[in-house]
Amino acid sequence: MNLQQEYYQTTSPILLILFNRWDTALQVLEAIGQAKPGTLYISADGPRTSRLGEDLKCLETKIKVLVAIDWECEVKTFFREENVGPKEAISSAISWMFEHEEQGIVLEHDCLPSNDFFKFCDQLLYKYKFDSRIWLISGSNFQSRETKWGDGSYYYSNLTNGWGWATWKRSWELYDKDLKKYNTDEVRTQLEKVFNDKLIVDRWEEIFNQTKGNQIDTWDYQATFTHLFNHSLNIVSNYNLVSNIGFGEFAENTLDANSVFANVPYERLPDLVHPTYMLPEIGADRRTLYEEFHIADKLAEIQNQNKPRRRFKRWLKSLFVKKSLPS
Repeated sequence: MNLQQEYYQTTSPILLILFNRWDTALQVLEAIGQAKPGTLYISADGPRTSRLGEDLKCLETKIKVLVAIDWECEVKTFFREENVGPKEAISSAISWMFEHEEQGIVLEHDCLPSNDFFKFCDQLLYKYKFDSRIWLISGSNFQSRETKWGDGSYYYSNLTNGWGWATWKRSWELYDKDLKKYNTDEVRTQLEKVFNDKLIVDRWEEIFNQTKGNQIDTWDYQATFTHLFNHSLNIVSNYNLVSNIGFGEFAENTLDANSVFANVPYERLPDLVHPTYMLPEIGADRRTLYEEFHIADKLAEIQNQNKPRRRFKRWLKSLFVKKSLPS
C-alpha cells in the first residue's frame, strides 16, 4: 500500500521572488506547492541589458514557474520589464505584498524551505502579531546542529537573515530603504550599544556607510539597521528549516559553493516550545558574525602585526622617518 506523505498547508500568503534561474526557482515552488498557500505573490526584476541572453533566461524562469503552479490559489504577479537591481526590486516587491496583506512569508528563488518552515512561520506570525518587540521570523539557522540556544525551539537575535522569513505589515512600515533617518556620524555610537566587539562594530559601521552611500545594491542590510535602531528583536529557529541552494558559479553574490552557509541541511522541527526569556542570544549572534565577517582572520592578522619582531621593525622605521624630517 502506498502511503502518501501529508504536508502541512500554510495559512499565510507567500511572496516568491524570481530573477533569471528557473532551476532553483522550480525547486522552491515545489516546496511552496506542498504547503498550498491560498495566495501566491510572484515578483521578478527585469533583465540587465549588459548581460547577453539574460532577457530569455528571465522570461523562461517566469513562464516555467507560472506553468508549474498546480494547486488552486490566487496568483498575483509584479514583473518588471527593466532592471532596477536587488535593492529596489526586492524591497518594492515586499512593499507590494503588504499593500494587500497584514502578514506574509518571503522566499527568494534559491531559498529552499522544508515543510516545517511554513508551520513555524504560521504559528509565530499568529503568536507575535501584535507584539512590536518582534520584527521578523527567520527559518535559517547557521549554528551547528549540536548547538541550541536558550530553552525554546527558537531564540531571539539582533541579526536579520533574509533566507526564508516572515513578518508583518506593521514591521515593514518601519523599513527605511535609503536609511534617510540615520546620520553617518551618529551610527557608531548606536551600534556600540548593541555590539561590544570593536571589530564587529567596525564592520557594521562600514556596511552602514556603504549601504547609505549606494555602494551596495541590497535591501536586507537596511532591514537590519531598521530593527536595530528601533530596539526590536528577530526570531531564529533553533533548527535549520531553509537551505540556500543558489551558491556557485551561476549565483550573483554567493559564488563560493564551499561556503559554510551553502546547502545547510534541514532539521525536523519538534513541537514548538517558546523561550522563557525575551533577550537576544549574544553568543549565537557573535558566532554568526565571526563567520560572516571573517573576524578570526582579522584577529590573526592583528596578532601577527603585534609580534615583537614586527613592532621592532615599525619602531626602526619610525626612527628613520624622524631623522629624515627637515629640522
